[in-house]
Amino acid sequence: MSRQPFDLAGHVERSRNGPCFICEMIAGNPDYAHHVIARDGDSIAFLSKFPTQPGYALVCPTAHVEDLAEDISPAQYLALHAVVHRLARALKQVFDAERIYVLSLGSQQGNSHLHWHVVPLPRGVPYERQQYHALMAEHGVLEFTETEMAATAAMIAAAYAALEV
Repeated sequence: MSRQPFDLAGHVERSRNGPCFICEMIAGNPDYAHHVIARDGDSIAFLSKFPTQPGYALVCPTAHVEDLAEDISPAQYLALHAVVHRLARALKQVFDAERIYVLSLGSQQGNSHLHWHVVPLPRGVPYERQQYHALMAEHGVLEFTETEMAATAAMIAAAYAALEV
């Protein structure tokens, strides 16, 4: 699957000067709608709108928190990582991934809402296109139709729901 060019400058501008896209999505703003995989009272998992790999998802607390070390308790951290782990297991089933990448990105300067990227790496990707290369939108993003995104989210959600906590 080939990657399409990505408007990185526009994305940076929105991230730094726009509203928190995660809070807007959680509030139900249709301009920030994403395909949700799982949601409970404290966390949400959803597909990235700008995936560099099929099944690229994010996990976040539903409350707007920004600092891992200061804004959440150890118990909240472990609960969020239980969601990350369960999602990773679901992604591995759906995509038969070689590895699941997990990163926490963002900063006070942009995308400040605490979140984790949970990304399946397909088997057979050459080493030089793995790791950061596989995740960087600078190398382009995959384009999926809304129907394809909804079907992907539903497949992952079914696998997620079937897993024991």
